[in-house]
This record gives sequence, C-alpha cells and structure tokens, in this order.
Amino acid sequence: MRRYKAIIAYDGTDFSGFQIQDNGRTVQEELERVLTRLSSGQAIKIHGSGRTDSGVHALGQVVHFDLATARDPEKLRFALDTQSPDDINVLAVEAVDDTFHSRFNPHNKRYQYQLTTSRAPNPLTRRTSFHVPKLVALDEMIAAADLLVGTHDFTGFTASGATVEDKVRTITAVTIIKTSEDELSLSFSGNGFLYKQIRNMVGTLIKVGLGKWPASRISEIIAAQNRDLAGPTAPAHGLCLMEVNYRDDRETT
Repeated sequence: MRRYKAIIAYDGTDFSGFQIQDNGRTVQEELERVLTRLSSGQAIKIHGSGRTDSGVHALGQVVHFDLATARDPEKLRFALDTQSPDDINVLAVEAVDDTFHSRFNPHNKRYQYQLTTSRAPNPLTRRTSFHVPKLVALDEMIAAADLLVGTHDFTGFTASGATVEDKVRTITAVTIIKTSEDELSLSFSGNGFLYKQIRNMVGTLIKVGLGKWPASRISEIIAAQNRDLAGPTAPAHGLCLMEVNYRDDRETT
C-alpha cells in the first residue's frame, strides 16, 4: 500500500459537511467516489484533518488515503481534480510515510471568517461573507479577540451537540483586519477547535462590535463556562478552513 496526502479546497455551500453522513452530499463521499473509479472499483477511504460543518468552506483542507499501487503524485492530483465536481479542487498531492495521519499527527489550523459591513449586502460575496452593518466598536472588538488567545476551557463557546469531554484548547492567534472599506477578516489559529466554537466566538465578537457588550464579556464567558452568556452562532457560509500546518514535516518522502 502507498499513502498519499492531498490538500483540497471546496465551496461548502451545497455540501452537508466534509464527513460522510446518512443524509446529504459530502466532500468525503465525492472524493472517495472518484478515487474508487481511479482504482478500478476498489473502495478507497479518505481521512480528513477534521470535519467542516454544512456550508463551511475550505481552501486548505488536508486528507490522506492509501492506494494499492504507487502513482505519480502530479498525475494523480490532475486526475482527482479534473474528475471531481466543480465545487471541489485538488490543489496538491504528495506521497507520505505510512505513519502519517491527517487527523492524528500534531497540527495547527487556521480558519478565517469574513464579514461584510456595507449598508446593503454585496451580492458577489453572499456565499462567503456574513453581512453585518453598523459595527461601531471595532477597537473594542479587537480587544475582545485578544482575550481569546491562550489555553482555556472553551465550554462557554461550545455548541450543545459537542461530544468530547475535554474542552480545553489553545488558541495561538486571533486577528481582525479591515481588508477594505466594507470588509473585515477574522482569523483564528490554534491546535484544534470544538464543535461550532469559532462560529460562536464570531457571534460573540459581533455583539461586541455592535456596541452591545464590552470586551470583558469574553473573560466572563470563559470563566463561567456558560454557553448562554455567549453570542449567537454566526452563519456557516462566512467560515473557511484556510490551512492545516503539521508540526513535524518529516512525513514527506
């Protein structure tokens, strides 16, 4: 068997998430269908660095899979890319050691959430950006974002459907950048995120940006570990998985 690592991008609008499930179209299902066809009908399973929820996009999702015979990585990438649906792109493929695992090898992820702040929604960004006019407290919003950085129990920002018991995570950076007169980019980097954690943090930061809460609300939510104190869950379509960086790159052969 030969193991391959791939970096993929997808528009999550028409997907029910990355991972295969009982109902709805998924990224994993589409890619496995193509790989099975390229492997003369032999079923191939792919493993992702993590799930993305329904409607969430990706520019740097990492997956791995095993093939019975060695393939030229670029030819394999080209075949995967051209035979996948238009809302999936295969950006890179490389052969890796069979000890590499896209999910379990230590890594950090960076997500980005896009906000449009214009008076009227921009029809060209409606699938990738959440429209929030009247953000009047950007400095307070930035101060609130800084309070998310560090190792904390993020129970207060976790959706009720989370199944993991350990809710301690480390966020290494949160930045809010005004990319144009009417656009904000919120970037979150860390060693992993809980179910809907980023979207719940964004919903809370928006409340701060609207002038409804002070920046200190973040510290209160973390200390109380109470989801009811945080803001609403921001919509999925503004969120994108930008990159997955592995701490040990020696898996490449």
